[in-house]
Amino acid sequence: MKIGLAILVSTCALLMASCAEIESRQPLQTVASVDLARYAGTWYELARLPMWFQRHCIDSKAIYTIRPDGAIGVHNECVTDTGGLDQVDGIATIVDTQTNAKLAVTFDNFFARLVGPSRDGNYWILDLDPDYRTALVGTQDRRYLWMLSRSPHLDEVTYQRLVGKAQQLGFPVSDFIRAKRSSSM
Repeated sequence: MKIGLAILVSTCALLMASCAEIESRQPLQTVASVDLARYAGTWYELARLPMWFQRHCIDSKAIYTIRPDGAIGVHNECVTDTGGLDQVDGIATIVDTQTNAKLAVTFDNFFARLVGPSRDGNYWILDLDPDYRTALVGTQDRRYLWMLSRSPHLDEVTYQRLVGKAQQLGFPVSDFIRAKRSSSM
């Protein structure tokens, strides 16, 4: 009985400690403003935090388009570790119309339709250079993050600056998966 009580107390203490760590993080801030017409176009993934549906991707890109209804068309594709090409389409809607930096993305597959996006948005633009050449996009819970660039390759200084920014924002950058760029994308 004493062992069971000790395990219960230890478990509760660990849960409270982990919750305190989550609450102690500063709220995640997005960029002040995003011109969605400038943001539209092709973005290459340079690095990401692990995500289940991208587990076989080694070289990914996203293409964003402005739709007539005001939503953003999303087309993601990746070269897989077996050389195949995975593709998925979705729609992003603006959650924060003051900044356009928080979007809710839903992809056209069963799981995504079942779960749906967060009403707070699941695509937050956290860093965007003034020329719209690089971006950090993540989720408010800091579980997912993508480093994006208009170019398939990025100089190491800029890459490290973005890694530093991600770390400053509280993302676990030691888990970053860097893209293995092929010549076909």
